[in-house]
Amino acid sequence: MIKKKKLIVIGGGAAGFFCAINAARLNPSLEVVLLEKSSKLLSKVKVSGGGRCNVTHACFEIQEMSKRYPRGEHFVRKAFHQFFTTDTIEWFESRGVKLKAEADGRMFPASNSSQTIIDCLLKEVNTYGVEILMNREVRKLKVQNGKPSDAKAMEGKWEVELSNNEILTADFVCVASGGFPKLQQFDWLKETGHQIITPVPSLFTFNMPNHPITKLMGVVVPDATIKIQSTKLKNTGPLLITHWGMSGPCVLKLSAWGARELQEKNYDFLILVNWLNDRKEQEVKEQLQFTRNNNGSQKIINNNLFQLPNRLWQFLLQEAGVKEEWRWADLPSKEQNKLVQLLVNHEFHVKGKTTFKEEFVTAGGVDLKQVDPNTMQSKLHPGLFFAGEILDVDGITGGFNFQHAWTSGFVAAKSIAAG
Repeated sequence: MIKKKKLIVIGGGAAGFFCAINAARLNPSLEVVLLEKSSKLLSKVKVSGGGRCNVTHACFEIQEMSKRYPRGEHFVRKAFHQFFTTDTIEWFESRGVKLKAEADGRMFPASNSSQTIIDCLLKEVNTYGVEILMNREVRKLKVQNGKPSDAKAMEGKWEVELSNNEILTADFVCVASGGFPKLQQFDWLKETGHQIITPVPSLFTFNMPNHPITKLMGVVVPDATIKIQSTKLKNTGPLLITHWGMSGPCVLKLSAWGARELQEKNYDFLILVNWLNDRKEQEVKEQLQFTRNNNGSQKIINNNLFQLPNRLWQFLLQEAGVKEEWRWADLPSKEQNKLVQLLVNHEFHVKGKTTFKEEFVTAGGVDLKQVDPNTMQSKLHPGLFFAGEILDVDGITGGFNFQHAWTSGFVAAKSIAAG
């Protein structure tokens, strides 16, 4: 009787689940065990997209999609040839989970609930007999050296030692344990000889302690441009003012592209906000002058020229020193120039960041030079695979990190199933 080969997947998140399910499905003779260190499965899937789960992004060109990854662009481009956005949509829809695209390209389950995705994945786990072991933290991972004649020889090629002193063995191991905020949490992986690129936070919001703008919490500007001073970092998109500073896709994307640079600055830097997308100073000046000449009798506070949110318009007027009773004809050139500056070049001091722990994304992880993007297998150890955020791959906000999780999980599963 041929002994079943065994796969151990480390990590009960999106990438780990996708690897475990697909490996078991593609090779029914494979025994698959999934280890999760906590008492929760798929916790990021649960909270992603405000509890709706941003499954992927409606981008159907591999070249274009891969440009959304500040780290790992060339790596994901190769992997996408095996499992791409279209495959993700088809995979879920063939299991009864319809996805829908929103105007900005983000794709969610039609149910608008992340539970739909979780239920689908758990159903697949049951269908293909994947064993899940909870509260199992990995302490050591090593290639098994015992010889067949050795009394201590174990049956698998890999030994996975857990913090409760339990030792599991397997022919294949897929590490899908997510990104770690602290370097020392990678120790058991570094002992296998893999180079770890120091993890730093990505996808975080900008803190502006005690700045009066925070009184406008909840205000959204659909198209603002932010430039980070003394860098080439610049981005346009929806900006959300929060009680601690600024957030929204515009800020989150900037934080992804600038993850390492901003960490080097210790999250202390200046930004310039153009509230009018990328409109130039001269153009705005001319519009204000035209309004003064043609609508001089109108009260400035009531004439929101640029269709900005009213609370923001009033705030900017106040900051520029414009009095509530002034009409356009009353506006002195000093206050007019100040208003122009605030509209297109509003300077803010950022000091600190806020990351959403449940949706925490790290830049860094296993060095991609040591992993084959066509199989997700380690170039150092046959039988050892990686999937998801444990790799030095991270995408901007919008479903790109989940697409990498599905892709890398599937590619690893396909390689293992064939092994």
